Amino acid sequence: MSQDNDSGLAGTGKEGKENAATTASSSDGSKEVGEGDREVIATAGTEARRGSFGPGGSVAMPAEQSDNFTDTLRRLGELIGREKTRLVGVFALVTASVTLLVIGPRLLGQATDIIFQGVIGSGGIDYAELHRKLAFIVALYGVAWVLAYSQAYILAGVVQRSMYVLRESVETKLNRLPLSYIDSQPRGDLLSRVTNDIDNLAQSLQQTMSQILTSVLTLLGVTIMMFTISPLLAAIALTTVPASVWLMKFIGTKARPRFLSQWRHTGDLNAQAEEVFTGHAIVKSFGRQREVEARFSEDNDKLYEASFSAQFMSSLIQPSMMFMGNIQYILIAVVGGLQISSGSISIGDMQAMIQYARQFSQPLTHIASMAATFQSGIASLERVLELLDAEEQSPEQAATADRPPLRGRVEFDDVHFSYLPDQPLIEGLNVIAEPGQTVAIVGPTGAGKTTLVNLIMRFYDLDSGTINLDGRDIASFPRHELRSEIGMVLQDTWLFGGTIRENLAYGNPAATEEQIHEAARVTYVDRFVHSLPHGYDTVVNDEGDNISAGEKQLITIARAFLNDPSILILDEATSSVDTRTEVLIQEAMNALRARRTSFVIAHRLSTIRGADVILVMEDGQIVEQGHHDSLLDHDGPYSRLYNAQFEGQTI
Repeated sequence: MSQDNDSGLAGTGKEGKENAATTASSSDGSKEVGEGDREVIATAGTEARRGSFGPGGSVAMPAEQSDNFTDTLRRLGELIGREKTRLVGVFALVTASVTLLVIGPRLLGQATDIIFQGVIGSGGIDYAELHRKLAFIVALYGVAWVLAYSQAYILAGVVQRSMYVLRESVETKLNRLPLSYIDSQPRGDLLSRVTNDIDNLAQSLQQTMSQILTSVLTLLGVTIMMFTISPLLAAIALTTVPASVWLMKFIGTKARPRFLSQWRHTGDLNAQAEEVFTGHAIVKSFGRQREVEARFSEDNDKLYEASFSAQFMSSLIQPSMMFMGNIQYILIAVVGGLQISSGSISIGDMQAMIQYARQFSQPLTHIASMAATFQSGIASLERVLELLDAEEQSPEQAATADRPPLRGRVEFDDVHFSYLPDQPLIEGLNVIAEPGQTVAIVGPTGAGKTTLVNLIMRFYDLDSGTINLDGRDIASFPRHELRSEIGMVLQDTWLFGGTIRENLAYGNPAATEEQIHEAARVTYVDRFVHSLPHGYDTVVNDEGDNISAGEKQLITIARAFLNDPSILILDEATSSVDTRTEVLIQEAMNALRARRTSFVIAHRLSTIRGADVILVMEDGQIVEQGHHDSLLDHDGPYSRLYNAQFEGQTI
């Protein structure tokens, strides 16, 4: 799977929506799973609505019960259906194994008849025949075990390869989702779908597929064998089947919505835990542990109630089947005893019938117990399918052939945009940034500053209007091509678990060691790296809390420098550094901006005095624009912001 930068991380709310960052992912895509296999799931659009297993289908998140159980089963069949050859092999092995196991009781009954005839007859027991019969039975069961082991091994591969494809499809889907979807979903719940739900589906399929197939074939084989021994006793055994099936269906219908609720609450609890662990320091500093514990306890109680209800309801199936099996056993024992006394059936055949009666009830019990596990897996699959069916961002354009180097002229032409249809944010915006200009964007929180640059990055698509880059609508660029020309440094820093060198090279994987060191030197990363125990090989942990916030900010700036972009976007890029370091960073950024179009979002107005154009935004509109000195000359919004900031007034 090729690298793609189409997914991102962002907050919620007006200003939170503005803090967006891209992520990238890559995967090998080997392991016997081809690109075509993943396309079975990852195909978007109307094909999925017509029945293909992939994004764009009609599965929606169920509220209390599964309204799409049949459709989910169909799509599960399409998922594992690519393993047809192996599935046929599994079916053949299971059939052979079950056949041998079903023949066993009949042969044991014949061995019993040899003993019984020898005891009541004058010739004694024919031990030679008895030994041959028993040896054959032992060999029979041995071969059946080998066949069962083989099918279990093959089936494990079928399930795990299918889950591999499903995980690949989810990863690909995440990279195709718009930020609006990521913003609207709790991150912990998304993680739960990608991890917990897929793992639960894998476990349920591993446990149930072979068991259900074996049980169904055993039922069929046992029924045939019983009719060959005594049609009357076989008919009596079958009288309990309708009641057993009705009980299974009734309990299963009650259990299914409870499993859906269980996994939904699991996702909610994961989301709450992820949120609290990420903001653990904030929770501690504000002394909100009790509120967090109360909220966790409430979510935990809901999960407990849902899980208890689901597990209790599903646990009723097995004792119900055992009860019906005991009723069947009593009927066969009574009628069979009467037939033995009348000479209609031999003791060996009666022994076989009793064994078959037990074998007949066991598959029903297994099917019933496996049904609960299977329903839990289907509930998880529905949650994964809802993610795969989410509406994707607009389709990618074809790569530009022989495109000329970008000059960096950016023009907003009558741009309209809103996060929510009934809450307009940017209306009729017109702005031009000439090549090499530094455009500063200022304004109060929620004015739409970061939204403006997010639109340049195509994190969101416009409602109307166009944004042109060198006269070309950015919607006509492939996203990866557009973003490769833009370097973005966010106020919210993001580093992944890896060395400092790897985090720097994230901006340009092909960068040489000399280029990495040069970018680090220019951005003053080199200064603090040498004080670390392992230098550039120092590992930044997943949260990045083993280095300071200012050091993380410097690394993100160096990462953008290393990308050598045509356009720079700096969203409060120096907000986490001290005043002295800020001056140094400003000097470095001034040198970098000399031949690039730059958009700088700043709350500290002292950092943008030298900007070519300053845009003052309020409520998605540009209310003022000009140079720093010209804007201070008259009493406008910029002047009030600037004076309030330096006079210590509240903005």
